Amino acid sequence: MFLAYFFYRSLWAVLPLLPVGAAFFCRLRRRKGERKREELTEQFRECILAVATLLGAGYSVENAFMECEQDMGLMYGRDALICEELKVVRRGLNINVSLEELLTDFGERSGCEEVVQFAEVFSIAKRSGGNLAEIIKASAELISRKAKLKKEVDTLLSGKKMELTIMKLMPFAILVYIGSANPGYFDILYGNLYGVLIMTGCLGAYIGAYLLGDFVIIKMGKEWSE
Repeated sequence: MFLAYFFYRSLWAVLPLLPVGAAFFCRLRRRKGERKREELTEQFRECILAVATLLGAGYSVENAFMECEQDMGLMYGRDALICEELKVVRRGLNINVSLEELLTDFGERSGCEEVVQFAEVFSIAKRSGGNLAEIIKASAELISRKAKLKKEVDTLLSGKKMELTIMKLMPFAILVYIGSANPGYFDILYGNLYGVLIMTGCLGAYIGAYLLGDFVIIKMGKEWSE
């Protein structure tokens, strides 16, 4: 509806623009999913640090993960993502599902690369009889370094992202300003075939620039991370 108003001044334009809205909604969902994975990764790091501490206090690794649920609840709240995952782990352990299988399932469901890698390392260490406390601490430190690097990259990109946001909003701000200062100035672009063609070209150029800007920011983030 927003694009239909600015580019066509017609509610009928909503129908052909539905795919654009659906694509934008999907992008928002992906970004929301990425933010949740980042949040879960940070909480998982604290979780395995707590598990390592409990292992040092004499707990078995299974009991350490079960006990860790209380610590995470106090730290992040009972409704936190990590608490929901630890509930699944606890229920699985209560019905004699192996911790290796539960952690592998955790990684697959969450989509967090760090959890998947930890599950693989944990399975190998459990089978080979390695020092689980040291391995878990090392995994937590690795996740911490990755998180710190990502925060540094996000800080470096914050200015670029702000500039990009301003550039995305600027065309609409210009239209509003000119339309308010000169009523009827853009009327020739609406309600006729040539106007529709011109505004469709403008809309295509805007969407292309929008996607290109996001692509450049993502590419810069990957390059700086490497």
